[in-house]
Amino acid sequence: MLHRHRNIVMIALATSAVLLASGSARAADPTGDWRVADGVANIRVAQCGGSMWGVVAWEKQPGGRDGNNPDVSKRSRPTLGMPILLDMKKKPGADSWEGQVYNAKDGQTYSSSITPVDADHLEIRGCVLGFLCGGETWTRVAPPIASSPANSMAKSTKPNPKMASTTGEAPKTTGSTGASKKPGDQVGDICLLGDVARLAH
Repeated sequence: MLHRHRNIVMIALATSAVLLASGSARAADPTGDWRVADGVANIRVAQCGGSMWGVVAWEKQPGGRDGNNPDVSKRSRPTLGMPILLDMKKKPGADSWEGQVYNAKDGQTYSSSITPVDADHLEIRGCVLGFLCGGETWTRVAPPIASSPANSMAKSTKPNPKMASTTGEAPKTTGSTGASKKPGDQVGDICLLGDVARLAH
């Protein structure tokens, strides 16, 4: 009887460890749609070509333009679909990715990192020349992005209906079915966008 009780305890401990590990894996997935701290935009993050990329997927005030870009030829480009998280590489031994962030407010690109705080919050930090650092926390508004032919290294997960009820929006995900956009989604699979596809491969 004691042996049987010990087996039950061991099975319970092993199950707990698996559940904790799967919870950590979910918390460490930065893909999906995130609302920026001031609420003016959602950023869609996906793994493209082995790096994390993020583009503007929704704007509170539609019709924005990249008017402060130092490249004059890009000043008329729409901010919707514009890459802002650029070529973010996984930091060894940490649930963090490092690369660059483009700030359309001043047209500058900064060293940056993204770190999932938990399953629903993503911390982004940016620094100028290694100092003058600042950051903010983004809130998840759509579930992690399922794998597609373009972002085949992204984690495959099913949409979470809970996300739609908290935002009033349908979850926006890409999938391997060939459909790049959902109804009302103007961006679709960000790995297929010209600016990302050109730089990520």
